Amino acid sequence: MTQTLDPVAEIEALEARLAEARGAIAARFIGQEKVVDLTLSALLAGGHALLIGLPGLGKTRLVDTLGTVMGLGTSRIQFTPDLMPADILGSEVLETGEDGRRNFRFIEGPVFTQLLMADEINRASPRTQSALLQAMQEREVTVAGQHRPLGPPFHVLATQNPLEQEGTYPLPEAQLDRFLVQVDVPYPARDTERAILLATTGSEEAAAEPVFAAEELTRAQALLRRMPVGDSIVDMILDLVRAFRPSDDSAPDVVRDAVAWGPGPRAAQALMLLARAEAMLRGRLAPAPEDVAFMAGPVLKHRMALSFAARARGTDLDALIAEITESRTGIAPA
Repeated sequence: MTQTLDPVAEIEALEARLAEARGAIAARFIGQEKVVDLTLSALLAGGHALLIGLPGLGKTRLVDTLGTVMGLGTSRIQFTPDLMPADILGSEVLETGEDGRRNFRFIEGPVFTQLLMADEINRASPRTQSALLQAMQEREVTVAGQHRPLGPPFHVLATQNPLEQEGTYPLPEAQLDRFLVQVDVPYPARDTERAILLATTGSEEAAAEPVFAAEELTRAQALLRRMPVGDSIVDMILDLVRAFRPSDDSAPDVVRDAVAWGPGPRAAQALMLLARAEAMLRGRLAPAPEDVAFMAGPVLKHRMALSFAARARGTDLDALIAEITESRTGIAPA
């Protein structure tokens, strides 16, 4: 007879393992705790993350370190304008066997991995970007009429440079919505940058060490979905997401005036999962209002857009989200 572990004991044990993983990540990706927590939360929630930041801020280093620490097989794709869907998914080649017969053999593309880094994803054409859509949502790809499963686990961590717009293709809303969270990677604080300078210019540099295994991550994802969520938190998530829809009766006037379109139901699903992940990282047995407030901005900002008039007035989307989040949760986002 299989013994069922106490969920409380499982969460407490997992908290210790996650603290160890965060420490291992911090040894190579110094500072930027919020960036680490958001990206790690996306993995715990079983989703994908879009990292946006200027070149040289360590986005690639973070993804590489995460793959090692979490025990995941990794692949990297450098997106360029001439990248084709087959370069991501793979293709069939015609081979001649020893008996002279010809057969098609499928050669897997880099998408057949556990952690895929899509570097500068907005440099590829929309046709190539769309090759990731099915993989991200359905965890499978279709090549030559054959359905080929991915993972589990399977995660996409994509990076994007917010400055360079020439030769880039903005991600369509359908693809943006498939990213569980948007992670903004800012410049480091002075003390953090000093620590980075000293740690990366010496004769030796800290190496990432595995902490998790892929199977452990899969179990953690299953445990997260079993974490209870109180009715008050469920209602808070619904109230918050619906408040950003201009057509909703509960939307405040500032949203009706400034927002062109708001987040859909997938945003509420993402906020529920990520609030659980944040609670798990903090060692809580259930999500609290501060977990919802912390995750609101990263979940919502890529799922909504300001109107042209609001942008012309200089309305700041981050400030708007923070204002409404504080009014609905009673907590100012961190």
